[in-house]
Amino acid sequence: MLDILPGAPKPATDDSKMFDLAPVSLWVEDFSGVRDLFEAWRTEGVTDLRAYFKAVPERVAQCAHSIRVVKVNQKTLTQFEAADFDTLNGNLAAVFRDDMLKTHLEELCQLWAGQLHFTSQTVNYTLGGRRLDVLLKGSVLPGHEERWDRVLVSVEDITELEGARHRVTLAEQYARGLFEHSPVSLWVEDFSAVKQLLDQARAAGISDFRVFTDVHPEFVERCMQEIHVLDVNQHTIEMFAAPDKKTLLARLPEVFRDDMRPHFREQLLDLWDGKLFQQREVLNYSLDGDEVHVHLQFSVLPGHEANWDLVLVALTDITARKKAEAYLEFLGKHDVLTKLRNRSFYVDELNRLERKGPWPVTIIMADLNGLKRVNDQLGHAAGDALLRRAGEVLAKAMEPPFQAARIGGDEFAILMPNTDERGGAAMIDAICQLVDMNNQFYPGSPLSFSMGMATCQRGDRLEAGVQRADLLMYEEKRSHYAHQADAKASGN
Repeated sequence: MLDILPGAPKPATDDSKMFDLAPVSLWVEDFSGVRDLFEAWRTEGVTDLRAYFKAVPERVAQCAHSIRVVKVNQKTLTQFEAADFDTLNGNLAAVFRDDMLKTHLEELCQLWAGQLHFTSQTVNYTLGGRRLDVLLKGSVLPGHEERWDRVLVSVEDITELEGARHRVTLAEQYARGLFEHSPVSLWVEDFSAVKQLLDQARAAGISDFRVFTDVHPEFVERCMQEIHVLDVNQHTIEMFAAPDKKTLLARLPEVFRDDMRPHFREQLLDLWDGKLFQQREVLNYSLDGDEVHVHLQFSVLPGHEANWDLVLVALTDITARKKAEAYLEFLGKHDVLTKLRNRSFYVDELNRLERKGPWPVTIIMADLNGLKRVNDQLGHAAGDALLRRAGEVLAKAMEPPFQAARIGGDEFAILMPNTDERGGAAMIDAICQLVDMNNQFYPGSPLSFSMGMATCQRGDRLEAGVQRADLLMYEEKRSHYAHQADAKASGN
């Protein structure tokens, strides 16, 4: 109990002063008219007030108009820009307007249910027309429970708070819109379990994480399984050929698999070294099984560096670029017409074999017979068709590490590392058999090769072997054309 010191002034007991000086808008109102309406409606058989108001909405306004304002405090006059009580009371229609009746309905339903207190959030207006968001709380005063003729209502101005909430809502909607409609795939992920695994490995004395993952590849697999995907955007769903977000998240093992593992291991190595922002090109898979090459940007978001529980991953689809690069690389090493290797590859491979072997190396030089005659008599389209058939035959005969290359217009070379003369002879026989089969399927100009072979041992110059094989090839070519000439002569 508080003791009053001798000589100290006595505390004020005048409730009217406390009411008038309160720092919140206070209203004393007479709800007895509302009480009378309720009693009349109950007598008429109304049991569900909300349904009644829905059927007869003008009854809400009837209740509002039956409420009489007894008095307000000074804060109310200031808040509503009124000079005095009479001015405010005479202009209540300007204060309580528009959608306020919708929230007033909630207050009435609370009273109908037997509650002597009610709360609602609504909108009022000052006499100057300024909009006020307000939190309204009402209470039937003690001693007035029977008639509701004295109800104390507080009206708290929460305009600034609602404005701030509205701005936060707009900012959230804006951020969500940026996320959902971003033209790149965005993933929000939780890497906290991955961090715990790395911390446990470090605590166990692991210092060389690369060697550790070499010896324990299952650790990388476990880390991959511990990634928790929190959200993805619409572009992600489309990029990975998923019907919806739920399906994609349920089938993530189909997306992150196979050739992605070495990329993820490098990502873990960077995280081990404290690199919380990373960029790299990785391989994922769509749900329909296609490879999806992506440029990955990984970032632990600010404020989450301690546990990596919020990570943003952006994936840009570079599959088309990768295909273009692969095609350019193919063009750099392949002949477009025959699909065999080209002269550039042949020269590089010849130099590599001369440096590194393995020995012996057998070289077959082949020349397509009759190409000039076909071009002259039937046109270059027919000649190109014959070259394509030559490419089909030679490609069919090759098995790694053997390589066939078109090194000139009608000239071809076959490089056979770790192969002796018998292996080279077997290759020539195989090509001849494939040529015979090819000629059975293609009418018209027959396919024919003149071939020469040379085998080089360690220490030999491969270029000298090429020259020997060329000479043998030209001898066979001369023999081929001489045989054709004899056949033509005898036919005459």
